[in-house]
Amino acid sequence: MSPSTGEVVAVSLSDTHTFSKQNTDAIHLIKGLGVQGDAHLGETVKHRSRVAQDPTQPNLRQVHLIHAELFEELQDSGFQVSPGQIGENITTRGISLLTLPTGAILRIGESAIVEITGLRNPCPQLNGFQKGLMDALLDHDAEGNLIRKAGVMGIVLAGGEVRPGDPIQVEHPALPHRPLERV
Repeated sequence: MSPSTGEVVAVSLSDTHTFSKQNTDAIHLIKGLGVQGDAHLGETVKHRSRVAQDPTQPNLRQVHLIHAELFEELQDSGFQVSPGQIGENITTRGISLLTLPTGAILRIGESAIVEITGLRNPCPQLNGFQKGLMDALLDHDAEGNLIRKAGVMGIVLAGGEVRPGDPIQVEHPALPHRPLERV
């Protein structure tokens, strides 16, 4: 795989606001809404803390993606995390999700298209799942800037089925690129 291609390792969803999502054989992405049957489906924000702030905000968190390589990194630090357990809808391999620019496009499977909107902010619920996990998903670069490693969020530009094994093709937006920020 080149840096601009990857594959789907697992797909997961939950129809309630549970921390972990159940792995499934396929998920269906719906244009402008998100993952069919998932609690975060909708045009406006569904994350409970965001709804409390302003329920009319656009939903920039329709699809949550995490790279499987993160689970391997966490395992080296003593954590046991597998696909879906920390709330992602799509687990990927072969794509450096955290280094993508805002607006990057992921073409997944036969027809699904997801636009990357930003970074997931690790939350204290991670420590309820495994003690110390939130800190393990935060880091600092050489200049002291915070690095969030809990995956990326996106919106659905074109719907379609997504299954484990599906190819992912990355398209970068026009220059200048904007780095991902918390959404």
